[in-house]
Amino acid sequence: MNTFNTEYIQVVTTTNTRELAVKIAETVVKKKLGACGQISGPITSIYEWKNNIESSEEFYCTIKTRAELFEKVENCIKSLHPYEVPEIIATPIINGSKDYLDWINEITRGDTPIILN
Repeated sequence: MNTFNTEYIQVVTTTNTRELAVKIAETVVKKKLGACGQISGPITSIYEWKNNIESSEEFYCTIKTRAELFEKVENCIKSLHPYEVPEIIATPIINGSKDYLDWINEITRGDTPIILN
């Protein structure tokens, strides 16, 4: 029987610049709210906003963390994000390598935030 673990999540946000995506990932990792932040893109997003169809180039920022930290990660992203309504979506990691999940747990339970060079 396969049992699923939903203690861990991936949080995704999109930004209008690569630099902002990097800043969000670095800040979340520095504060030990996430073990890893990955940046990908550019992507093209097409969406409705204020009764108009919009298209823009964006970058994904995906953060690996523990589910119980979602609210703190969300607040951190919002504090850095210029969008009126930023995409902030969490997806459960239902299973994964024990070593990788242990690493996420270890990093996000750290007592002292690290200092970026």
